[in-house]
Amino acid sequence: MSETTESESRKLLGRLREALAAEDAGQERLNKITGLIADSMGTEVCSIYLFRDAETLELCATEGLNVESVHETRLRIGEGLVGRVAKTAKVINTPDAPNAKGFRYMPETGEERFSAFLGIPVQRLGEMLGVLVVQSREAREYSADAVYALEVVAMVLAEMTELGAFVGEGAAMSPLHQRPVQIPGVSAQEGAAEGHVWLHEPRVIVTNPIADDPEKELERLNDAVEELRVGVDKMLEMSQSGDKEQLKVLEAYRMFANSKGWMRRMEEDIARGLSAEAAVEKEQSVARARLSQVQDSYLRERLSDLDDLSNRLLRILTGQGSETGVELPDDPILVARNIGPGELLEYGRSLRGIVLEEGSVGSHAAIVARALAIPLLVQARRATTEALNGDHIMVDGDSGLLHLRPDESVSAAFRDKIAMRAQANERYASIREKPAVTTDGARIKLLMNAGLMADLPSLETSGAEGVGLFRTELQFLTQNKMPKRSDLVAQYKKVLDSSKGKRIVFRTLDIGSDKVLPYMTPTDEPNPALGWRAIRVGLDKPGVMRMQLQALIRAAEGRPLTIKFPFIAQADEFRMARAEIDKTLERERILGHTLPERLEVGAMLETPSMAFSPQKFFDDVDFLSIGGNDLKQFFFAADRENERVRNRYDTLNVSFLSFIERIVERCEISSTPLSFCGEDAGRPIEAVCFAAMGLRTLSMRPASIGPVKSLLMRVNLDDLRAIISSARHRGVQSVRPAIMDYLREV
Repeated sequence: MSETTESESRKLLGRLREALAAEDAGQERLNKITGLIADSMGTEVCSIYLFRDAETLELCATEGLNVESVHETRLRIGEGLVGRVAKTAKVINTPDAPNAKGFRYMPETGEERFSAFLGIPVQRLGEMLGVLVVQSREAREYSADAVYALEVVAMVLAEMTELGAFVGEGAAMSPLHQRPVQIPGVSAQEGAAEGHVWLHEPRVIVTNPIADDPEKELERLNDAVEELRVGVDKMLEMSQSGDKEQLKVLEAYRMFANSKGWMRRMEEDIARGLSAEAAVEKEQSVARARLSQVQDSYLRERLSDLDDLSNRLLRILTGQGSETGVELPDDPILVARNIGPGELLEYGRSLRGIVLEEGSVGSHAAIVARALAIPLLVQARRATTEALNGDHIMVDGDSGLLHLRPDESVSAAFRDKIAMRAQANERYASIREKPAVTTDGARIKLLMNAGLMADLPSLETSGAEGVGLFRTELQFLTQNKMPKRSDLVAQYKKVLDSSKGKRIVFRTLDIGSDKVLPYMTPTDEPNPALGWRAIRVGLDKPGVMRMQLQALIRAAEGRPLTIKFPFIAQADEFRMARAEIDKTLERERILGHTLPERLEVGAMLETPSMAFSPQKFFDDVDFLSIGGNDLKQFFFAADRENERVRNRYDTLNVSFLSFIERIVERCEISSTPLSFCGEDAGRPIEAVCFAAMGLRTLSMRPASIGPVKSLLMRVNLDDLRAIISSARHRGVQSVRPAIMDYLREV
């Protein structure tokens, strides 16, 4: 086979462009392309395999293999050499294919005559679209020039597949972005939503992958890169006194923007015949492919930085900014790789749902989504590459599934689910003003969690008797600098005014772990959940705590005020925090500010250590709130950010319920009011079991109050206690099966 020079590569791309420009149907076009590639490369076989579904490749065109095998030969991903290329997104180049690892003989193709095999992944931005293969009888390894030339061709094929150039009969040649797709994700906020896709960063479409004039394309690339470098330098200048993490990202941007290797590879791609845009996207696709294989988090972040920088460069080259002229739909569901809390708040309650390719259940975006009660999926792989603006989309935040362009049967089932939810909400509305009283006469107080002004109207509409947890960190997380005390005073005053006399429990700043302020230098900790966070930060850096306490006292304007401290792990931490309040009260009195009519100071019980505190601690606190999310992860030693383990341990584990019961008993001795705050409080089955263990106050998201109240009003706590006690004596691990059997009868 002849060596492929840059000039010959451009000739091949020129012939490709002619074939693509011809008024041929998709199948004819593919047939022509395989023929001209084989001819240009001087090889006997050229074949193109495309995905017919997420797991199956189909032979869609060939020059040199049996024509009858087209659309008949199929391979599972990972099966045979072609399947291995698709699975690994890596080139396979072997002189002796029949004896290569993973080879699978496909008799209908007649490929037994050919020894040499070269398989190239056809991919776009990390999304595998198919495999390009050349083969020859001669047992030899294809040259580096040949491999490079075919990678350039594969790039063009990927772009043209994306643009619909190879549409024909059959699943493998059906148009992209028109097939129904189901993508699994991780539920970070429950709920179901139907709407239309709104891409946070619209995709850049490359319509001119092949160029005539390499010199002109090089000039365009150099001009765009220079504009990019100037832009990054300006951003760096503006951020010198700001967030250290942002500075680190911008420094990585500058490093890549000035990378000679990156520029050299793109220049070589242009010399081979690609346009400047296609050259950038080819390198971006390679980076995305590497990203999927890399385990090291630092390297993943750096490759992600290169990906973001490539998008910026593509927007400069194409002129396709984030403003595409497309209007926000009436029922938008946001689809993005990731998003910050400030950007998410700008959308506000206009969103029906949110889908993120990255993110976690404890991310800032998840915190805001929960505050806004918007269904949220995270870790929904390929969502941004599969979705287009305006696509019909359904988000199932209960089961963690995304349905994109669903067929009618899926849509009908999903709408039935939404309708059933709406009917249930009507039933819940009918009991909104009624107290939550069980059939044996136990009165359970149901409170709501909040963190934004937008949450406060739910105090009336949900039937909540107050706010058991107001997360004050959201005002800090959604800004790029420390808020002023006067701004905090105004914010807290609005919260208290909106409560109309109902009790609001303000939790002081809970930062660290998964909640790092944009303007706070992140600490390099191997396990941040067990590190410098919450009250530990407040006691070590008391200035912010004092400012916040002053703001709360001034906002109260003489009204009753309730404050609790997060993540207390030993009694002395509470005593020191309480002493800060006493100092602040005295300082405010001297300054002439009105002091609260009544002040209650409590603590979050989020570490098992506090259940074993001296009784004096329980006497000293005005109230306690069990922080269920943290307490559960520490009790089971299961990181709630780790999908492998977080759902492995059941809240209705007999040991955990016994532990809750012990905390209740400790509080009863000193008559200390106790509540449970967290996601589990809003799950009806868990909630009734907590009530059976003696808890009489539960705090949850507003949407959960109706379902929890409805179930509480149907159960007898004596019966539930008996079931739990029986499970203990039998030595079972979880009471859930027995509780479910009981609930089916009530």
